[in-house]
Amino acid sequence: MNLTTPMSGIVLMILSTLVFSVQDAITKMLVQELPVPQIVFVRFAAFAVFACLFAAFNGGVARAVRSQVPLRQLLRCLLMCSEIALFALALRVLGLAEVHALFACFPLVVAALSVPMLGEKVGHRRWFAVIIGFAGTLIILRPGLAVFDPNALIPLVCAVIFALYNLLTRQVSRHDSFATSLLYFGVIGTIASGVVAWSLWEPLSPDTIRLLAMLCATSICGHMMLIKALQLTEAVVLQPFHYLVLIWALTIGYVFFQETVDWPTLLGAAIVAFSGVYVAYREYVLSRSNARTQGVG
Repeated sequence: MNLTTPMSGIVLMILSTLVFSVQDAITKMLVQELPVPQIVFVRFAAFAVFACLFAAFNGGVARAVRSQVPLRQLLRCLLMCSEIALFALALRVLGLAEVHALFACFPLVVAALSVPMLGEKVGHRRWFAVIIGFAGTLIILRPGLAVFDPNALIPLVCAVIFALYNLLTRQVSRHDSFATSLLYFGVIGTIASGVVAWSLWEPLSPDTIRLLAMLCATSICGHMMLIKALQLTEAVVLQPFHYLVLIWALTIGYVFFQETVDWPTLLGAAIVAFSGVYVAYREYVLSRSNARTQGVG
């Protein structure tokens, strides 16, 4: 057994979280200059090219375009397109760390929704972790207090949409290949965002073009790292490292945007992160237990 393979996946996962944080910082700069649909369209168009190349080298585009569940593929892609647009909007009105602190609850939403949508069983310990995690979210939001910002609900909506996207991705992965899901994601996202972006298109300055190029490069690079990480290491092992995004966002926000967060936000983010890590740990333990049971059987 190659012990370096899981560690290589973890390193790639850590690097991907850094790249995605840089991507969000670039998006935050772009949303001050361009309409959100225009940014989303450019990002999806570049990703569509990447998806076509990926499909071409993994069985061919003609094979990848054939889906057994096209309507569910369409729905998951439209959900993700709307989530990316809303996330960009959140970055326009909120700080990087604040957005990610609230968005970090999405694995807890996935755990909660996996019961009605996938028929999965969630034990009482994971339910307790989900409840504690949502309590951490309330600490960040502080509803009913003067510091409550209604804009903070945008990342929460993004978290719910992203959770639904993840659950639908699990469903379609039972029927379609990874290349098919990737291709539908790129092409449908490009078409959906292009319809809106067409009427809002703004001329591009040289600086904006450079930022858009960097946005596309970081998006593709981050996804390639994530894909390779998932090939090398199990998703349940990698999931806790996703929370490193909070550290990157806090650092980048402070250095480049002079953003600071108060202690309740830090406390709430820590609670959400630890709850998510515990849920991932329980999923890892259960997956190992199931594997041993099947091996014995």
